[in-house]
Amino acid sequence: MSIQQQVLDQWSFKACDETNWLSAAVPGTVHTDLLRHGLIPDPFYGTHEHDLQWIDKKDWEYKSSFELPESWAAEMNRIQLIFEGLDTYADVYVNGQHALSADNMFRAWHIDVKELLRAGSNDVLVRFRSPINEDLPKLEELGYDLPATNDQSELGGLGERKVSIFARKAPYHYGWDWGPRFVTSGIWREVRLEGWSVPKISDLYIRQDEISSEIARLTAVVEIEAVAGWNGRLRIGTEGMTWEQEVALRPGLQTLTLEMMITDPKLWWCRGLGEPSMYAFQASLLQGGETVSDRTVRTGLRSIELVREKDEAGASFYFRLNGVRVFMKGANHIPNDSFATEVTRERYRHEIASAVESNMNMLRVWGGGIYEEEAFYELCDENGLLVWQDFMFACSMYPGDEAFLNNVAAEAEYNVRRLRNHPSIALWCGNNEIDSAWAHYAWDKGWGWKEKLDSAELRDKIWADYEAVFHRILPEAVHKWAPGTDYWPSSPLRSLTGDESQHATQITGEGDVHYWGVWHAVEPFDNYNQKIGRFMSEYGFQSFPELKTVLEYAEEDQLELESKVMLAHQKNGRGNQLIKEYMNQYLPEPKDFKSFLYMSQLLQAQAIQTAIEAHRRNKPYCMGTLYWQMNDCWPVASWAGMDYYGRWKSLQYTVRRSFQDVMLSLDGTREGEVAVYLISDRQEPVAGVLKLSLFDFDGQLLRELSRDVAIGADAADIVLRIQTSEWLGAHDPKRVVLLAELEGDGTMLDSKPYYFESFREIEWPEAAVTVEEIPGSEGTSFRLKTDALARQVWLSAEEEGIFTDNFFDLIPGVPHTVTFRRRSSGHAAAFVPGKPGALTVRSMREFIR
Repeated sequence: MSIQQQVLDQWSFKACDETNWLSAAVPGTVHTDLLRHGLIPDPFYGTHEHDLQWIDKKDWEYKSSFELPESWAAEMNRIQLIFEGLDTYADVYVNGQHALSADNMFRAWHIDVKELLRAGSNDVLVRFRSPINEDLPKLEELGYDLPATNDQSELGGLGERKVSIFARKAPYHYGWDWGPRFVTSGIWREVRLEGWSVPKISDLYIRQDEISSEIARLTAVVEIEAVAGWNGRLRIGTEGMTWEQEVALRPGLQTLTLEMMITDPKLWWCRGLGEPSMYAFQASLLQGGETVSDRTVRTGLRSIELVREKDEAGASFYFRLNGVRVFMKGANHIPNDSFATEVTRERYRHEIASAVESNMNMLRVWGGGIYEEEAFYELCDENGLLVWQDFMFACSMYPGDEAFLNNVAAEAEYNVRRLRNHPSIALWCGNNEIDSAWAHYAWDKGWGWKEKLDSAELRDKIWADYEAVFHRILPEAVHKWAPGTDYWPSSPLRSLTGDESQHATQITGEGDVHYWGVWHAVEPFDNYNQKIGRFMSEYGFQSFPELKTVLEYAEEDQLELESKVMLAHQKNGRGNQLIKEYMNQYLPEPKDFKSFLYMSQLLQAQAIQTAIEAHRRNKPYCMGTLYWQMNDCWPVASWAGMDYYGRWKSLQYTVRRSFQDVMLSLDGTREGEVAVYLISDRQEPVAGVLKLSLFDFDGQLLRELSRDVAIGADAADIVLRIQTSEWLGAHDPKRVVLLAELEGDGTMLDSKPYYFESFREIEWPEAAVTVEEIPGSEGTSFRLKTDALARQVWLSAEEEGIFTDNFFDLIPGVPHTVTFRRRSSGHAAAFVPGKPGALTVRSMREFIR
C-alpha cells in the first residue's frame, strides 16, 4: 500500500434538539435535505422563502460511519480526514473526540486522525452551529453597525441587525437584490479519508515565467509531504517531453522546483482569437523504476496582463493576452443556485456553452457568491473564456480583528493556490463596490455609509480594517501564490492613489466603471451612449422570465404585477414598477400581464443592446463590456439574460448578435444623421460590401445603396453616414425600416434593422408569419416569412434548447432561417441537433393593445 483514499458519502442528519436521524446527501445542505424528506415545501415556490427563515436559527448535526481496514491502521504513517467544504461554523468529532472547529465556508480542512482511529468501525460527527446565533454576539460586542446593504436581515427576523459581515460564508445566502435569503448549513463539498506511507505529492503548480510563440519558460513547483527521509527522482512530463532531477527529501512538508522549457509552444487563446490549447503535466516521484506518487494538472500556456498606461484621456484599462490587446465581451456570473450543491456539471456546462454561443470571451465571478467548483473553471479553460475572479467580499464593510484577518489570509491562500493553474484566470479582484460605496477620501460621494458615523476615529478604524484586507492581505496572497497574476483592489476603482481620485464615484478616463444610472437612477437609455468608461464592468436592466418559468413559482391567479408572489420574486424594491415606468417610455402598452412578461424582455434587450453597441463603438478608449448578469440562482424577475432553468431570454439572443466579432452598429443620436459603424475584434483587416435598404412595413423596397467598406484589425469606425431627411423623403418615418447588411467572404457577416422613430410611437401592423421546414434538415431548421413587418419574432419550443436566432425583426420579402439545437444532458456538446417538438411563433403585435 502507498496512498489510499476513501470517500465518505453515507450520512445522516438531524436538528441538534431532535432525536430522529434521517438520511442526508453529502455534498448538500440542511435545506435540501429537509426538502428531500418532504419536511419543508419547495423553497422557491410562492412565498415559501418567508416561512423557512427558522432553519438558520437552529443547530444541525451530521454523522457517518466508515470501516478502517486493518492494513490502513498497520501500514499508513499518516491518515487525514479531509473536508473540502464545511458551511460554516462546525465542530468535528472523530470517535467522540473533538478534532476540528471550522469557521470558513471557503476553505478545505485537513485533520490528522491516525491517533483517533481504530481498525474496524469509526464514527464521524459534524455539529453545525447556527450562523445567526454564532454571529449576533459579535455584533453586540463590536458596538457599532457595519454596512451590509444587501443583507435582508428584516426578512430573517433580525430587524436591522446585519450579521453577514462576520461569517466567511457566501454573502448572497443572506439575500441580495436578485436572490432569496437562505442562510444554509451543511457539508457542501466532498469528504474523504486519505492515508499514505510514502512521499505524497500534495500540490503541483506550473508557474509560467515567460511565454511567447517561440518559447515557454516554466517552473514546476511541487509540494511534497514526506513521512520519512527519502531519495529518488522527480520527473515532470507532458506530451512526450520530460524533465528530471535527483531529490533527497526530509520528513515533513517541502517544496521542490524544476525548470522546464518548451519551444514553439501551443498557446492558450480566448474565444475569437484562437484555440484554447491545453497541456497535461504529470509530476512523479520515482524510485527504482517504480512510481511512488504522482499528480497531474492541466493548464494552458499564455501571458495575460491588465494594461494601465497613462494617456491623454487618463489611463488605459485593457487586457493583453499573448501580446494581443483584447476587447472583453461578457457578463457577470452569480452562483447558479441558492443551494450551490444542486449545481451539476451539466448546469455549469450549459452556462459556459451559452456564454460561448453568445460570443463572449470573459465572465466575471462576482464577489458576493462563491469561489466556484473546479468544473466551472475547467469548462472556461476548455472553451476559451477568461475569468475576472473576485474574492468573496461585496457591498459591505468588514471587521478587522486578528482572528478575522487571519481567517481571510488562509482563505485567500487556499483559493489562489487552488485556482492558479487555470489559464482562464485573468485577474483577481479584491471586492465588489466597497471602495466606491465607502469613498473614504470624498465626503458625500459614496453610498452614505461613512456619513452616518459621527466619529472620525471610528471611520478611520473601519477604513484601516478595509485596507488591511484589500490593500495588504489579498494582494500579498496573489503575488506570493500566483506570481505574475494581476490584482485589482476593488471594482469599480479609478486607481489606488490614497486620495479622492481613487474612488470611481463618477465616470472618468481611468479605471473600471459600474454604471447604474439607467435602472437605479431612472436615467434614459440614451445615457448609455454618453456614460462610457475605459472598462464597463457592470451595468444592467431587469426583465421577467418567460411565462413557463413564472408558472414554476406562481399560480394563474397570482399573475399580477403587484401580487404578493410577484413581489416576493422581485428583490429590487421598486423593480416591477421600474420596468413598467421604462416600458411606458419606450414600448407600446402590453395588453395583459402575460404580455407584460414578454414585453419586459424586449425592453431589457433594447437597453443592453444600446449599452453594448455604445461601448464597442468607442474602442479602443473602452476595452470591455460585462453586463449584469449572466444567470439566476432561483426563478425570479432579475437582470439575468437566461433564467434559473437556463432558458434564454430575449437579452441572450440580443447579446449573441451584439457580441459578434464583426458587427454593424447604426447610431442615430446625432440630429438628422445616421452613422453606420463597422466594428471588428478580429486581428486582421475586414472588408466587405455594405448594403442599405429602406423598406416600408409591407415589404416594398423604397431605396437602396451598396458600398465597399473596410476596417483595420481590432477597430471600430464609421464607414458611412446618411442624412435622415434624404433617405426618408416623403415617407412616413413611422412606417419604414432601414436594413443594413454586411457581406464578406461570400457570407452575411451581419445585418441590423434601424427605425427612425421610438418603438412606442410606431403603429405596428398585423403580421402573419409562416414557418417552413427546410428540406433535408430533419425537422431542425426552418425558414420564416411574413406578409407585414413582424417586430421581435419569438420562437418557443416544446423541447428545452436554443435557436440560432430568436427575437428578431422579420421584413416581408426578406426570409430568415433558424436552426433549433436541443439542450443536451450528456457529456459532449451542450447543444445538439434536435427537433423542437411543438413550435410556437409570435411577434410583438400580438402582445400589445
